[in-house]
Amino acid sequence: MKGEPTRIFPCPTCGKPSILGKENPWRPFCSERCKLIDLGEWAAEEHKIPGEPAITDLDDQEDQ
Repeated sequence: MKGEPTRIFPCPTCGKPSILGKENPWRPFCSERCKLIDLGEWAAEEHKIPGEPAITDLDDQEDQ
């Protein structure tokens, strides 16, 4: 039984080659550092998914 071929793609954070396989615990990132940088950007709301804003219960309470 042969393993899957090694797939290498650019890291989403730095662009360096990153292995997309079980041997890379940070996939799709090349390192833990790049993974944490990306997480921090999401937490700081520098990345957003387009769409309508979500309405929460807290929003409803502020209008009253």
